[in-house]
Amino acid sequence: MTQPIRPPVPTQRRLWWELAIVLLLSLGASALWSVLQFVDVSTRPEPIGEQSVALNPTRSDRAWLDLAYQLTGITLDLVPVALVCWLLWRSRRPHLGALGIDAARPVKDGLSGVALVLVIGIPGLALYLLGRSLGLTVNVVPSPLDADWFTVPVLLLSALRAGLTEEVIVVGYLFARLRRLGWGEWPIIVATAALRGAYHLYQGVPAMIGNFAMGLLFGWLYARTGRLVPLIVAHTLIDVAVFAGYPWAYATFPALFGG
Repeated sequence: MTQPIRPPVPTQRRLWWELAIVLLLSLGASALWSVLQFVDVSTRPEPIGEQSVALNPTRSDRAWLDLAYQLTGITLDLVPVALVCWLLWRSRRPHLGALGIDAARPVKDGLSGVALVLVIGIPGLALYLLGRSLGLTVNVVPSPLDADWFTVPVLLLSALRAGLTEEVIVVGYLFARLRRLGWGEWPIIVATAALRGAYHLYQGVPAMIGNFAMGLLFGWLYARTGRLVPLIVAHTLIDVAVFAGYPWAYATFPALFGG
């Protein structure tokens, strides 16, 4: 009987190339753009605190085309997530066990994610307001919730996109590959937190520090539990609050948020 051909075990060099390709297709590229944006805003004549960045801006003044732009952007952003799942897919269940994803305890994972929102969300808002008051954070201007009938559903999809993209790639994938390359637990935690901070630098140094701290917490929890679903849930809910709740607060309390 002919023996099945098994794929070769990837060498360290191949793993490094794979890491580079995945990151440059996703959040590594975001980090590079973020650093360039920070250099841009920090070298302008006006202070950082007097500058603004749009959050989830519209892409067209025609509603149907704006919806097409938004859905296409969300879909394309999820392609690297699909690539990572393909690379780490297991033939046996749980198929995504290498990423810390399974359906063994959905209720507990969901409740853990909600608890994380309380731990991270309130300090994150306080850090943003502190950064704004010190003039160290750009004014993040959200899109109005009543722009079109599809605005809120698209914002919810965008929040899910962010939760999946960041946690699957920055935590699940990088932990799996860097462990394979012989990295220790804390070097991985610090490296993934630094990447998370880097692609938020465009908002200012406080945003980078806050996301670096969030990355340390998420990395430590993942190293301890091996569960990625609570992190995805927490990140998605936080972004739902930011994408949908922040526009309401921004319009209701413009003096507080710099509107």
